[in-house]
Amino acid sequence: MNPDHTKRIKSLVEETLLKLKIPGEVEVLEHEEFPQFVIRSREAGILIGEGGQNLEALSHIVKKIAYKILEPETKEGIFFSLDVNDYLASKVEELKTMAKMNAQKVVYFKKAVEMDPMPANERRIIHTFLTEHPNITTESVGEGENRRVIIKPYEI
Repeated sequence: MNPDHTKRIKSLVEETLLKLKIPGEVEVLEHEEFPQFVIRSREAGILIGEGGQNLEALSHIVKKIAYKILEPETKEGIFFSLDVNDYLASKVEELKTMAKMNAQKVVYFKKAVEMDPMPANERRIIHTFLTEHPNITTESVGEGENRRVIIKPYEI
């Protein structure tokens, strides 16, 4: 991403925190795919909310505003993520651990494992993480909020 865009998005996140009257600092982590803006705050619980709902809403709002401001200036699109006190990073690790354990069960018992329903972004993490596993395959089943991942033994 353009360094100027990164600075402007960081400012946008800082302004949003000021308007919410929530003290915090914004750290920018450069990843290969896109930058990540991590809010460091003692008020993380308010920003994250139950099950990450507030963080998801905050991220949605910040992205909409950033797109509105920056999209006319760029042709490549604007991609970034927003996190609070590494909540999402730890959530990803938790999902990977759960996927690995369930994959091991599938290989050992040669029987499919159906995971609990989860949002699309979490299902994507599990599918992506398990693509490298040689003895299993994954698929999403169900509709809406009941959509979940099934991990199955690989059938030849």
